[in-house]
Amino acid sequence: MTKQQAGAKLQINIQQANIKEERTFVLLKPDAVQRGLVGEIVDRFERRGLKIIGLKMIHASREQIDAHYPISDAWLTRVGEKTLSTYEKYNMDAKAELGTNDPKKIGVMVRGWLVDFMTSGPMVKIVVQGIHAIDMVRKLAGNTIPAFAEMGTIRGDYSVDSAASANRDHRAIYNLIHASETIEEATHELDYWMSPEDIFTYKRSDDEVAFPSKRSE
Repeated sequence: MTKQQAGAKLQINIQQANIKEERTFVLLKPDAVQRGLVGEIVDRFERRGLKIIGLKMIHASREQIDAHYPISDAWLTRVGEKTLSTYEKYNMDAKAELGTNDPKKIGVMVRGWLVDFMTSGPMVKIVVQGIHAIDMVRKLAGNTIPAFAEMGTIRGDYSVDSAASANRDHRAIYNLIHASETIEEATHELDYWMSPEDIFTYKRSDDEVAFPSKRSE
C-alpha cells in the first residue's frame, strides 16, 4: 500500500467513525450558477440541518475536469450502455445520430460532452458536513436525470432536462449539481478539489438543539 493509499484509507475510516461530521463534496454546475440558483441550493442544505464548511467559486480547466471523471474502459462502457438504452427506450437511432453502436466509443463521446459542459462557465465547489451528509445531499439533489427527479428535490424543482434531449443535442445533461455518491468517492473528491485552508470548523447556533450530545432525562 502506497503512502497516498494509506492516507486515503485513514480519511475513509475517519469519515465512518464520525457520523455527525460526515463530509461530502458538491459541485454546483455552470447551469446552476448561470440561472442564479446557488443561494437556493445552499439554503436547502442548511435548512435540512447540514453545515457548509467550505465554499468557493471556480472556473475549472479542462485538465481538472478530465481528471475528475473516470476514464477506465469499464466506466466508459457503462456510460455508453446507458446512453444506448436511452436511444432504444425512445426509439432513436444511435448509429444514425452518433455514427456508432459501440458502447465504449459512445462513452468517450459522452465524457467529452461532460468536460465541455463543466468547463463552459464558473462553478461553485462546496463541502457539506452533517449526519449521513453523503446520502442526504444526494436525496436532496434527486435523480440525476431531472425529468425523472421527484418534485421537492433540487433537480425536480429546477430542471426538466432529459438524457434523450441531451443525447440528441450532443451535450451533457443540464442537471445543476454533482454530489459524491460514496464515502470513497467523497474522500477522493474532497482531496482532489479542496485544500485544508478551504475548509472551516465552526458551531452553528442550532447545533445543540438539532444534535444534543445527551438528551436530558
